[in-house]
Amino acid sequence: MANIPTPHIGAQYGEIADTVIMAGDPLRAKFMAEHFLTEAKEFNHVRGMLGYTGYHQGHRISVMGHGMGIPSIAIYTYELYNFYGVKTIIRVGSTGSLREDLHIGDLVIAQGACTDSNYAAHFELPGTYAPIADFSLLAHAVEACERLGYRYKVGNVLSSDVFYAEDKHYDRWINMGVLAVEMEAAALYMNAARADKRALMIGTVSDHIITGEETTAEERQTTFTKMMDVAFDIALASEK
Repeated sequence: MANIPTPHIGAQYGEIADTVIMAGDPLRAKFMAEHFLTEAKEFNHVRGMLGYTGYHQGHRISVMGHGMGIPSIAIYTYELYNFYGVKTIIRVGSTGSLREDLHIGDLVIAQGACTDSNYAAHFELPGTYAPIADFSLLAHAVEACERLGYRYKVGNVLSSDVFYAEDKHYDRWINMGVLAVEMEAAALYMNAARADKRALMIGTVSDHIITGEETTAEERQTTFTKMMDVAFDIALASEK
């Protein structure tokens, strides 16, 4: 294909599986390759955004980093969907809880993704777009959490463009029932919709906006394996 490799992904067409599990931190992608895949081969290290393809229980699956924020994940997922023929992207990431009953280590399955980003503007839609997950992926995530006994909640997340804000207005999002805040799901869902592909975001609560609880960077990188268990369970179902 003429667009392969892209300016951001050095893989040749066919080196990336139909299903890709993505994480903001490329070292989390490396962790998944080492702990969940066999015969993993690196397909990308451009800009340090590591990507690997291997096998999980006999099924070919890829893992890759996507960086921080909507502009970064928007580039990588657009290229995966539109240039590499990827059909399904599952994001696993850290989230900040906006609910007192959603604790450190709990899982958040993003049914929808609110955002303070202007990313939807480039689609030139005549109104406000509501980014949502693929229902079949979401339903399988819920089934997997129930089967594995993992604590989880399903609902809206906030994909924010700003990490250090003067006034984050979290009370207003809390009043609208938003579960947690992260920085990428809305763009992932929009890119999937535009490409007629599938997407889901599964987050682990890494800090609590209300109580101030938080985890270390190392803990976020290496110990948030429950969301990975669920993501690979979904990936297996997608590949069957």
